[in-house]
Amino acid sequence: MTSAGSPPQRAAQASVRILVVDDHEVMRMGIRNLLESKAGWHVSAEASNGKEAIEKARQETPDVIIMDITMPVMNGLDAARQIATQSPGIPIVMFSLHLSEDLIEHFKTDGIRAAVAKGDAARDLVRAVETVLTGGRFFPTRNRS
Repeated sequence: MTSAGSPPQRAAQASVRILVVDDHEVMRMGIRNLLESKAGWHVSAEASNGKEAIEKARQETPDVIIMDITMPVMNGLDAARQIATQSPGIPIVMFSLHLSEDLIEHFKTDGIRAAVAKGDAARDLVRAVETVLTGGRFFPTRNRS
């Protein structure tokens, strides 16, 4: 299912630019390795907190953002809300250690297009990015973490 205004051909782009936001460098490296295994996908920018994420999203205009929730300076949820308001065309995938049903419901009302538990990244992160790039949404049906 696609959302209005999201071009389905987006996934067919020659290159997909990704902003990865997590306060742990090793997590950013792991996400980079996982996502850059897809032909044409590359992490064009990284940030270690929500404030940096807002600035990088404005500067880089990525095709998709992968964002942790718990970070210093500004948390990922507050940053995602601001980015979704300022740049509603950039899909955001929240990436967290714990995903509760309540948290997922908040995501859905805050302009966030997908959520993936860190423990499920190998199975779900690429699928979530593919889904949001084609205008869809990707949320776990139950808490798997």
